[in-house]
Amino acid sequence: VQLQASGGGLVQAGGSLRLSCAASGRTTSRHLIAWFRQAPGKEREFVATMRRSGGSTYVSDSMKGRFTISRDNTQNTVYLLMNNLKPEDTAIYYCAADSGTTIWSEATKSTRYNYWGQGTQVTVSS
Repeated sequence: VQLQASGGGLVQAGGSLRLSCAASGRTTSRHLIAWFRQAPGKEREFVATMRRSGGSTYVSDSMKGRFTISRDNTQNTVYLLMNNLKPEDTAIYYCAADSGTTIWSEATKSTRYNYWGQGTQVTVSS
């Protein structure tokens, strides 16, 4: 599985960005595609996840209401729409895919994801 993240950039506080994660390779509708982020000096943090089928989605409680995860109809691209961005959202955002066997209750754990994209930088200025 190969993942390509894009869409990061510099935005002012209160602005919006949409990140894209293009997935290719051997994946099924059961695979999870997730977004994590890592700010300088901090641990990697779960952001959002969904099944490629689109049947299940979850956004971290701390970002719910501002961030939305979705996919295109081909299931090959997963998006993270981020609204009302804050300076504390500044981080490198990574998309990741699991092996297709993760149960939903473990979907927020980074250790369940086997494949990682290269990351895209999001910088929010105050």
